[in-house]
Amino acid sequence: MPVAEEVSTENNTALVENNPTIITDSIENISSLNVTSFKDLNEEEINISTDLINVTLTNKGGDIISYELLKHKDGESYVNMVEQNNLSETNRAFSIALGNENNSIINELFYTEKIDDKTVRFSRPFALKNADGSISEFTLVKKYTFMPGEYVFKLDVYIEGSDSMKGLNINNTAYTLRSSPQIGPYYNRKQDRYENRTFQSFTGEKSKTQTLSDGQTKEYTDSFTWTGVTGKYFALLISPLSSTTIMNKVVYSTKTEKEGYPDAQNMLVRVPILQKSVQDTYYIYAGPRTDGDLKRYNNASDNGWSVANMKFDYSLQSSGILSWLEIALKWIMELLYKIIPNYGVSIILMTLLLRIALFPLTKKSSVSTIKMQEMQPKMQEIQEKYKDNKEKLNMEMAKFYKEAKYNPMMGCFPLLIQFPIIIAMFNLFNNYFEFRGAMFIPGWIPDLSVGDSVYTLGFNIPFIGNQIRILPVIYLGSQFIQGFITNAANQGAQGKTMKITFYVMYVVFFFMFYNAPSGLLIYWTFSNMLMMGQQVIINRMMKKKRAEIEAAKANERPVFVPNKKKK
Repeated sequence: MPVAEEVSTENNTALVENNPTIITDSIENISSLNVTSFKDLNEEEINISTDLINVTLTNKGGDIISYELLKHKDGESYVNMVEQNNLSETNRAFSIALGNENNSIINELFYTEKIDDKTVRFSRPFALKNADGSISEFTLVKKYTFMPGEYVFKLDVYIEGSDSMKGLNINNTAYTLRSSPQIGPYYNRKQDRYENRTFQSFTGEKSKTQTLSDGQTKEYTDSFTWTGVTGKYFALLISPLSSTTIMNKVVYSTKTEKEGYPDAQNMLVRVPILQKSVQDTYYIYAGPRTDGDLKRYNNASDNGWSVANMKFDYSLQSSGILSWLEIALKWIMELLYKIIPNYGVSIILMTLLLRIALFPLTKKSSVSTIKMQEMQPKMQEIQEKYKDNKEKLNMEMAKFYKEAKYNPMMGCFPLLIQFPIIIAMFNLFNNYFEFRGAMFIPGWIPDLSVGDSVYTLGFNIPFIGNQIRILPVIYLGSQFIQGFITNAANQGAQGKTMKITFYVMYVVFFFMFYNAPSGLLIYWTFSNMLMMGQQVIINRMMKKKRAEIEAAKANERPVFVPNKKKK
């Protein structure tokens, strides 16, 4: 039996059951709805389309069951922001549960009123039996409004109470609004390491992210401008018009309701309703995770809703403090794309430009390596001599470096400069939206955002999956050859150990990058090929330099100093 809880407010007091009794047929004639009996309603679907989206809604709960993006394909069909495999009778997109997130969603049929070709209104009277035996009667209304040219739609939730309404407070909650159980396109999180589902909430001037394992829940209790779920290329973000006053918390959930299809869902828990009637407005973005589409909602003049400061663009994935570098690299690649409209070619050309620009640093690092090898005997001698006096050892080593005109940081400095570029390039090629569906080589690499595929197996191979790919094999070959050339100058036991370590690492990289996006592998592979050529040039320079050093040593003659006669 439900446990009764006393809920006190400033203006009224109501005893509401923790699990409320909904009396759906207690009100048979609601003049404002112009309907005689809700017993006669049948389940129906309502379709609304714009130039960007195709939405299917159901009058069962007044929920969304399909949300297709007409400008973005997922194979032969459109990307669906309401993942069909995750829908069920107990969980649908933008469903409402009276009470907290643990209560069941409303499954009753609503009266449907299509106001115009872009607006639909769902209404249903409810009666809640309070613990004191009284009845709180109200009408729940969900009104969806869509707009051409916009990935944002508006959801208005109305609670229209009768004179008997004593507020809506169930476990310190009025109702819970759910996002879609999962956003599309579908992916296998065990195989596709480069796709993701991340929970995000924007608070103040910062987006806070959280990734959960399957079957977990986590509460977010800070005030927020928006909350949502983002994937690699798409985002679903919900912004309550007055989130600081109406939201109690957000619950992130990855519970699995249908086997093999884990959810990634936000549940927005509303604070109790104290007055008889309220209207809550939510602006919801469901579309591509791109800079241009998300930033439009920062300035009222840039979008049809005339909303501003939504800060949806803070959901973008970037390189953090290196985001400026990523933006610069993206600008260069897009400039190259205008010259040759093929993003695969743009990747190759930009990689070539970067390797040319970085060659002087690579050369300097190699020259520094030669210098270090020359100095090794003397350095070991100093280290052995002062091994018991660390302070003296440091002084003598500094003196030695100064006399030899050698800076030990010169070997690392070029690599430190290249490292930020590597991070920015990795993030760019791994998340660049324009790579979706961008063809490089017809029949082999038709989409730079996913791995190439030449054959599909009828079974899965551990760490690989069921796709036979050529590009990772070419990448592995380039790594081995490039590693062999780079390590050619290393000699002795230390050199052999380094070679074995690198070769084992290359094999590990092969499995890590087997299902990587083609764009990323093209960058790594072509970069390896260019580094091979650069290393051949550098190795020849090093060989010539060593020959000069050996020749200089051979030409040295010992100087005879006669002993002075004793007087």
